[in-house]
Amino acid sequence: MKSLRLILSNPRYFAPAWAFASLNILFGTWAIYIPQVKGDLGIDKASLGLALFFLSLGNFTIFPLASKIINTIGVGKATWYGVLLISATAILPFLAPNYYVLLGGLFFYGAANGFLDISMNTLVTEIEKEDRQNFMSASHGFFSLGGVLAGLGSFMIIFLDNPVLHIVLAIILVLGVNAFFYKNYIHIVSPPLEKEPFKLKNFRPLLLIGIVSFLIMGSEGAIVDWSGIFLQEISNAPVALIGSGFLAFSVTMTLGRFLGDSISAKIGSVKIVGSGALVAIMGYFMVLTTNTYLAIIGFAFVGLGFSAIVPELFRIGGNIKGVKTSQGVAFIAGTGISGFLLGPVILGYLAEASSLKLSFMTLLACCIAVFLATFFLRKKR
Repeated sequence: MKSLRLILSNPRYFAPAWAFASLNILFGTWAIYIPQVKGDLGIDKASLGLALFFLSLGNFTIFPLASKIINTIGVGKATWYGVLLISATAILPFLAPNYYVLLGGLFFYGAANGFLDISMNTLVTEIEKEDRQNFMSASHGFFSLGGVLAGLGSFMIIFLDNPVLHIVLAIILVLGVNAFFYKNYIHIVSPPLEKEPFKLKNFRPLLLIGIVSFLIMGSEGAIVDWSGIFLQEISNAPVALIGSGFLAFSVTMTLGRFLGDSISAKIGSVKIVGSGALVAIMGYFMVLTTNTYLAIIGFAFVGLGFSAIVPELFRIGGNIKGVKTSQGVAFIAGTGISGFLLGPVILGYLAEASSLKLSFMTLLACCIAVFLATFFLRKKR
């Protein structure tokens, strides 16, 4: 909790942390309205899955270009421009008059998300190096906090009954706070990044960890995109509670990320991955009861279980004997991004071919696989 106190007491650290929150405030607001957008455009689950793929595709496409742009204009300016880009593009999916315009809007919004994601993580890394202060984990906690704020905003649906007005209000909140604090980081410039190509011989020891990263990030992306539709169509939740699954997931994800470092120090990385998977398994069983309130509690358990797993995978991957830290982390990031990109799409096609309940049973199976994998990770360690 030391890093959280640091962020809340010093605008130099709060400013980049709020950029993390901003990303998820806008993305979370979009996630809340996915069921309504699906209904308004009259598209099926498979088509929705493809649309969500375009959002992830935009995110993935910007990766090769982002580092060069950041090094050219400076990481501080890149982060501020990233905030402006997500604010400009977040409204596009809400204005789409048809399915094809929705695909284009989601692609550009995804690209803006990816650019800010890389910029703000690079910014925090540079500040940590300059100040010798660690606040990366807490910054990711602020990302989850943004999801909490978006989830709380879901209760405005009853009063606003206007998705465009809702996202505009979210954009005003994001821009207003960032405009006040961005001067604390806009001057920061990062040195050129050194590229260390991944060697094929290092693939073997990282393979298992990469698979775990793929499954967890894929499940996380699926929860964000499909939890509202699950509550609406499977649990028959009232309109006011459709966003509650995402809210519960985000709240416990936030708490877990703020507390994860201290727990990890006590029980170790592999145990925290196993424990997190076990908690998520319990959560999925509650979700699959299809009872609205049990499902919401289940999403909370899944968020708590997932919260510390990905940071610990980076920690394990960066400490494998004979593998440079940057190479291990890069591999884990690549497999995780691939899972986040493909997870919601696969879930959409499964839901269309069979049922959304089967899709969530598949997510449960993924968590069980992760839990079993930790026994092999202990042997590798």
